[in-house]
Amino acid sequence: MAKATTRHRCLDCGATTVRWVGRCPSCGEWNSLVAEAALDPLVQAVDALDLAAPVPLGEVDPLAAAAVPSGVAEFDRVLSGGLVPGSATLLGGEPGIGKSTLLLQVLRSRAADGARVLLVSAEESAHQVRLRAERLGPVPASLLVLAATELETVAAALAATEPALVVVDSVQAVSAGSSTGGGAGAGPAGPPGTVAQVRAVADRLVSLAKRQNVALVLVGHVTKDGGLAGPRTLEHLVDTVLSFEGDRHHALRLLRAVKHRFGPTGELGLFEMGDQGLTPVADPGRLLLGDRVTGVPGGIVLPAVEGRRTLLVEVQALVTPMAQAQPKRSVVGLDGSRLAMVLAVLARHAGLPALVADVFASVAGGVRVLEPAADLALGLAVASAIAGVPLPADAAAVGEIGLAGEVRQVTALARRLEECARLGFHRIVVPRSAPSGPRGVELVRVDTLGAALAALGLAGSGLDSAGPSPGGGPGPGTIAP
Repeated sequence: MAKATTRHRCLDCGATTVRWVGRCPSCGEWNSLVAEAALDPLVQAVDALDLAAPVPLGEVDPLAAAAVPSGVAEFDRVLSGGLVPGSATLLGGEPGIGKSTLLLQVLRSRAADGARVLLVSAEESAHQVRLRAERLGPVPASLLVLAATELETVAAALAATEPALVVVDSVQAVSAGSSTGGGAGAGPAGPPGTVAQVRAVADRLVSLAKRQNVALVLVGHVTKDGGLAGPRTLEHLVDTVLSFEGDRHHALRLLRAVKHRFGPTGELGLFEMGDQGLTPVADPGRLLLGDRVTGVPGGIVLPAVEGRRTLLVEVQALVTPMAQAQPKRSVVGLDGSRLAMVLAVLARHAGLPALVADVFASVAGGVRVLEPAADLALGLAVASAIAGVPLPADAAAVGEIGLAGEVRQVTALARRLEECARLGFHRIVVPRSAPSGPRGVELVRVDTLGAALAALGLAGSGLDSAGPSPGGGPGPGTIAP
């Protein structure tokens, strides 16, 4: 009796060959061929399914992909209601930012509602997970944990427990092992966390989750360059990509959707890290401005827009005489190129010695503001720091600055003005073309940055807004040592 021929399948393109070769003859990927006999039984069953027949689009039930709320309000806000069964979500963020804590709270909430959920802990032991879970509150009985790093073990646990939600923390720590490897039973080249390993693990987990109609969440760390580990090879394999951001030295955490096939990506989730885990932030403006000190030069409030939410943050600037031969520029939470442009406009069109000084600018509270709408607030903060004159405590500013010194319109200005009025900022510097503001709010409409300086009382403080000195150099403003 002739011996049956073992086929090999490419993990990258799905092509098959009658024998193992080092390079796929179809797509050219190296070490991507898999012995089908070595695949686990559940994956073989998925691969053996016939292709689905086409159906009329109008007959597809849209409610079949309804989101299931997780119970964590800010998490559900970003996901347009919750996690969809059979979907794959990738949560990325820097190590130690709170990804594991956030997902453990999601698991606890789903388990408290009676759903069976599974946490695959590939980086921590079950005892470590239990200690962290106890700090968050009671541990539901339907919250299961599996401390494993082998893909075969994870696949077997999925088939045996049939959870409604599974979290793999993290995908870089899981190894494909011999079940998904190339010739002679070998797995993808390299240790866990390499590109080949991460892609093989993610591809199989996503296939299993869709087959069992399980909501899958993969945790991925961020590389030094800011990309999701893999480095970015996982993003096209999943339905949703979430980014968890924040400064570990601040309590505020931001959750945003970079990609979401089941809804918009404009929502922003806000959390505050504390001893009891992550707490949703209902009023971010009061949190970000709670420690603000008024009456100090170099600070003004900016109504920034993050997704569909408006955040009131304080833009701060410090200007000092040059300590070295070249002026120093330091930014935290702002776009460094926008700062350089604003300083050039201040020097050329407002006559300020901003180019011959060390300038430090930041957004207090750990929030990053990269939109051009921060230009006007940044320019006013720098001018206030140079003059040593505080800006009004109830003032805010928003607008984009052009290279000619003009103040331009920005998006979602009506929402920005409403948030300013709600938190008690009644004097707002805006572009001339801005719409009418809420009742009780004074809009200071300006055409140029120089006009904005004059409107806030900086023109008579050694900062002549009429224009630069002859030759385009710095004007009469001075920098106090």
